[in-house]
Amino acid sequence: MPHQCKRFEGKVAIISAATAGIGLGIAHRLGQEGARLCICSRRQNNVDSALKELTAAGIEAVGCTANVGAKADLKKLVDLAVETFGTVDVLVSNAAVNPAAGLILDMPDSAIGKILDVNVKSAILLAREVRPHLKKGSNMVFISSYTAYHPEAPIAMYAISKTALVALTKALAEELGPDGIRVNCVAPGTVPTKFAAALVETPEMEAANKARTFLGRLGTAEDMAAAVAYLASDDASYVTGETIVVAGGMHSRL
Repeated sequence: MPHQCKRFEGKVAIISAATAGIGLGIAHRLGQEGARLCICSRRQNNVDSALKELTAAGIEAVGCTANVGAKADLKKLVDLAVETFGTVDVLVSNAAVNPAAGLILDMPDSAIGKILDVNVKSAILLAREVRPHLKKGSNMVFISSYTAYHPEAPIAMYAISKTALVALTKALAEELGPDGIRVNCVAPGTVPTKFAAALVETPEMEAANKARTFLGRLGTAEDMAAAVAYLASDDASYVTGETIVVAGGMHSRL
């Protein structure tokens, strides 16, 4: 059901890793509110499937394959948005990997490098690629994780990369604020997508994760998308440098 609210009418949004899970949920929400979208995924069949789904929902969208760890692919993504729609108003940087779990000091160099390259470095490079097209009133939203505030084994290295996005949000908000560009962040709790399947692979694990929240349930992609839509909209015109934790009360920062 399309949202009656049309906060993104006439706006263009780039969303990385937007063909499944939280990314696709964000694409649906921004698109339902009127945004024209440019999305990406590593595989063409995923892009095609997501575009078919979005188009069927009445959302105007284009997409391409992109390995966010490859600088040339980030340029390809931004170029596609600009060539198709003429501008960019919102960047949602959502792509992330977690190739290995375990103790940080036991982790292979290759896993540490991949986590930092994709989860942190590519977010910075994508922001840099988009920056020339942003104007006063534009904004960026990074997708972090509730684990950013409590890095714990066996995914502590992944969590540390998400902590870096919280700091990046603060730093870029200060850099871009004088130009009227806002930068914010959403830190999702446990959302049972394919990416987080290991956290809920047994009924006992799922129950334990639910019990850690105040609300007694896991999050949904729609919960995360609602927070992103708020931060990316003019409703949040005086909000910048902030991270909203959307985790049902789990790991409260107070």
